[in-house]
Amino acid sequence: MEITLEKLQPTDAKKLYEFELENRGYFEKMVPSRGEDYYYFETFKIRHEALLDEQTKGQSYYYLIKNEKGLIIGRMNLIDIDKSRNLGYIGYRVGKAYTGKGVANKALKLFLCTISKQGIKRILAKTTTNNKASQKVLDKNGFKYISTSDEEFEMNGNSLKFVYYKWTI
Repeated sequence: MEITLEKLQPTDAKKLYEFELENRGYFEKMVPSRGEDYYYFETFKIRHEALLDEQTKGQSYYYLIKNEKGLIIGRMNLIDIDKSRNLGYIGYRVGKAYTGKGVANKALKLFLCTISKQGIKRILAKTTTNNKASQKVLDKNGFKYISTSDEEFEMNGNSLKFVYYKWTI
């Protein structure tokens, strides 16, 4: 499957909202919920505009993963960018219908190439102990395991911990 990464645009709000809504149940099995308000379109549009504002200011970068037909199949974000330290925090998600097809792996490779050209030298990542697929994607793309948190939290009836990774150019 061919994929592209496209920087988030104002015109993406409706399609991105539909993607998030369609995959909500799947995503919330692996990561904490974004909250009920996130799934009301009016609230989503406000948040979308805030993300675009952060991106314009260089505080974060938001990319959509699209397939060859131009459909949104995932997203990849670099947030809380600290330009003095050339550091940011990555997050990504791929829609349920596209998991297990190498999409996250390909997208992360593209993302690292793109982001390193923008001066980012270090990226930190966090996933959950039950998200083995995400851990594999990070490992395949040169992220190094740092640690697993001592603190446990409950999500969907499971006791989980956060797992931390680091990527350095």
